[in-house]
Amino acid sequence: MHIIVCIKQVPGTTNVQIDPEKGTLKREGVEAVINPFDEYAIEEGVRLKERTGGKVTVITMGPPQADSALREAISKGADEAILVSDRAFAGADTWATSYALSSAIKTISDYSVIICGKQATDGDTAQVGPSVAEMLNIPHVAYVKKVEEINDKFMKVERMMEDGYDLIETPVPCLITVVKEINTPRLPSLKGKMNAKKAVIKQLNVQSINADVEKCGLKGSPTQVMKIFTPPQRKGGDKFTGEANVQAQALVQKLKEASII
Repeated sequence: MHIIVCIKQVPGTTNVQIDPEKGTLKREGVEAVINPFDEYAIEEGVRLKERTGGKVTVITMGPPQADSALREAISKGADEAILVSDRAFAGADTWATSYALSSAIKTISDYSVIICGKQATDGDTAQVGPSVAEMLNIPHVAYVKKVEEINDKFMKVERMMEDGYDLIETPVPCLITVVKEINTPRLPSLKGKMNAKKAVIKQLNVQSINADVEKCGLKGSPTQVMKIFTPPQRKGGDKFTGEANVQAQALVQKLKEASII
C-alpha cells in the first residue's frame, strides 16, 4: 500500500510580525516548522504502513528550504519525500496550491490514500486537502479521528462531529484530512535521523509535473491577499457593580448613550 502525506512548512512562532509597507507577513529570520496538524498526518501515515505494509511518501510545495521539513518527516518514519518547488509557484492561494500538489500527485500512479492535516496554522482555511481530492477526482473525508479499517478496496473511518462521530466507508484511492485526536505523533528515532540525513529528496518543478504555468502561483490564484494587518487591541470594558437593579439601570443607560436602544 502506498500512502501519500501532504505537509506544509509554517512560521514556528505565535509572535507574527507584519511588514507595515507591504502588508505581508515577515518570514525572513522566522523559524519554519512542520504545520502542527500535519504532524498527525505523518504519524497516521506511518501507522497505516505498519498495519498494512507498503510505504509512505511525503510531499510538500514550497521553497528549497522546505527540504528540512521533508527530512524531519523521514526521521519520523516516512520512506520517501518529494519537494514541489519552482518560482512559478510563488504567491499561490489555496486553489493554485491544490492545483500544483494534485498535478504532482498525478505523476504518482500507485497510491491508495492521501493524508493531510485538517488545516494549516498560517492560513486556517482547511481548503487544500478537499481541493486536492476534487482535482484528482477521488472521494475525501474531512476531520477524521480514527481509521477503523483499510484495505485495497475500501477505507472505514470515524469523522469527528460536534455531537459524536460519523462512521464512513469510502472506496480507495481516497483522501482524508485528520484532526489531532487521531493519534500522538512519535519523536524521531536515531535510525530515522540517519535515514533522513542521507535521503535523496526528489524535486519537481512546473515542467516535471506537466502543470499549466498560468494556473500556478500568483497568476493562477483567483483570490489574492491584498493586505494583512494586526487588529487593534480591545479596550477594557465597563464593569457595573452594586445591586442587580442598579447594574441593570447602569447598563440600560450605557446602551442608550451608545444609541443601541
